[in-house]
Amino acid sequence: MPLDGVMTIDAVPAAPLADWFRAEVPGVADGPLTVERISGGHSNLTYRIVDTAGTTWALRRPPTGMVLATAHDMAREWRFISALHSTAVPVARPVALCRDPSVIGAEFYVMDFVEGDVLGDEASGHRLHGEARHTAGLDAVDVLAALHAVDPQQVGLGDLHRPGSYLERQLRRWHRQVHASAVADLQVVDAAHERLAARVAQLPPSEVRIAHGDFRMGNLAVGPDGRVRAVFDWELATLGDPLADLGWLIASWARPGDADPPMLAGPSLVDGYADAGELVERYAERSGRDVSELDFYVAFARWRSACIGAGVYSRYAGGVMGDGESEERSAARLASLHAQARAALDALR
Repeated sequence: MPLDGVMTIDAVPAAPLADWFRAEVPGVADGPLTVERISGGHSNLTYRIVDTAGTTWALRRPPTGMVLATAHDMAREWRFISALHSTAVPVARPVALCRDPSVIGAEFYVMDFVEGDVLGDEASGHRLHGEARHTAGLDAVDVLAALHAVDPQQVGLGDLHRPGSYLERQLRRWHRQVHASAVADLQVVDAAHERLAARVAQLPPSEVRIAHGDFRMGNLAVGPDGRVRAVFDWELATLGDPLADLGWLIASWARPGDADPPMLAGPSLVDGYADAGELVERYAERSGRDVSELDFYVAFARWRSACIGAGVYSRYAGGVMGDGESEERSAARLASLHAQARAALDALR
């Protein structure tokens, strides 16, 4: 039911949002707003906001629980989309940022709502038809190359650069976190980490570019023609090695008949999508970067996926995800993370 001008669900309280929205968001119509949650889970939550004139915005806020002190920084997400909005990288237009957690219980920001299909799983791959399936992968790579062409200094993000090796920091961070998890058997994870750490010391220095951190089809909005309309979910974005993004995309780009287990069951498992090799060639052509060491970055992506999976497993095992899950599902999570760690280890032999 409407309350003080806003229909509310979940973690967006009605009256304070209405007051803030009308004070800070240009062009909002009089009358009630409709608030609808459209995505969420373990990462930041996204809501669709619609006014009585039919104008639509998207609101991003942190999850309602299990928030680490340094995670889910809405101002950081806001900063990245604000910096990129005037570039060739398609992002939603930033509208307003709220740093006052008393408004809805957390910081949040509002951006334009970009209509498009988010292809987040295998079933969604069927929603594109014909040549659009092939186009989707190629255009995603073109957007990734455009992102990595942006000079962080020129868009005001240069101060985010940290000295030292991005990859070494990532290896330390995720290795520390996986050992704080509830997964008892980490032999394969540790063995893969050892090989990654030895190999990273041999890599040539990388450029410092904007690294999205989770660049895959499930974080892109595409049109019916398969072209990317917007890149979402900048919560892991930082300045780092651009090939880490390509490695993550390729590791998540499973195709029918692949020997390695899929890191994610994404849309590329459906017939008609480009093969991973074509995406790599496209990126090399568009970016001008040497991709001869990409096997390392794909292995790193699989290992990092295993570490992330250990964290999710631990949250369920610890009972902080509600009623928990079945023993069968829990066993499947363990098997999946071990399979990714094994695939990473095998790739580095």
